[in-house]
Amino acid sequence: MSIAILGFNPKQSVKRIIACLPNRAREIIMSRYGLGKDDKRMTLDSIGKAYHITRERVRQIENYALVNIRKSEEYKKEKAVFVEIENLIHSLGGVVVEEDLLKLVSKDKIIQNHIHFLLAVGEPFKKRKEDEEFRHRWHANEELTKKVEEALRNLYSNLNNQDLLPESEMINRFLKHLEEVSEKYKNHEVLKRWLKLSKNIGQNALGDWGSAHSPNIRTKGMRDYAFLVIRKHGSPIHFREVAKEIARLFNKKAHVATTHNELIKDSRFVLVGRGLYALAEWGYSPGVVREVIREMISKNGPLTKDQIIEKVLRERYVKKNTIIVNLQNPLYFKRDREGKYHSVPENKKDSVV
Repeated sequence: MSIAILGFNPKQSVKRIIACLPNRAREIIMSRYGLGKDDKRMTLDSIGKAYHITRERVRQIENYALVNIRKSEEYKKEKAVFVEIENLIHSLGGVVVEEDLLKLVSKDKIIQNHIHFLLAVGEPFKKRKEDEEFRHRWHANEELTKKVEEALRNLYSNLNNQDLLPESEMINRFLKHLEEVSEKYKNHEVLKRWLKLSKNIGQNALGDWGSAHSPNIRTKGMRDYAFLVIRKHGSPIHFREVAKEIARLFNKKAHVATTHNELIKDSRFVLVGRGLYALAEWGYSPGVVREVIREMISKNGPLTKDQIIEKVLRERYVKKNTIIVNLQNPLYFKRDREGKYHSVPENKKDSVV
């Protein structure tokens, strides 16, 4: 995220604006918004204790100060400052996460505090506080903000917990819910910035998007990291390589033995060869080779040896001889006169010699 170049000095603008206030009101505003040498923003309670007044009285003084600043000549003289901030917000999409907006202006916390105060006192700007769905955000267009928020709700309602989408696909889905929004906002950076407004939609460390509540996005442990590694790889991979990739991509210590144990325990992963794991969502069936053969016969009916070998090799990275040895076990399989193999029913195994 590049830093926006401002045409004014935030500290000087704020200093001129608050000069119209009585001493105590000015001091409270500076403490409340972190406008002094210390970048810490004080709470209503802590300011109240410092001045031996109630938190409600502090709130009243703060509101009084903001109202009087807006009525002052000093405020009117800074009109160009507020126009520039408003233009910046519009360039970012008209509604933007507070944290992102402040970081875009400066990495300096004190400068961020001064911009935050200008947003709070500026009449063109409205803050929507964080709730269960969205983060703290600022806007200069109420109608646009409502449309974007509704689009994000609709987008989230159509996601399931397993969806893991590349950024381009997530944005394309988002666009379908933004038909009533002006085309001037529909560029990649703005749409990505809008996605970050939602607390229900998230992006993982590999750049894929989905439900923020999904383990594919909110990765919590080795199994989740392993899932993303194997999914990114796109084909079966040895557990040793999975451990290496976890360390490389997520900067997490991944012991080989621990990684292997976690893969064994999770139904999302299927052992398809000696140490090779694939994802169950790719269509691989769990179980040893014998169980895979039984499932194929159950699904397709009696099969020839060549048909079974062909199908098993799609599911497992094993030698042909391993498949043949399993077929020759009379406890599990029998061959008919046409050369096709059947599974021996469970209740008949004991009678097979």
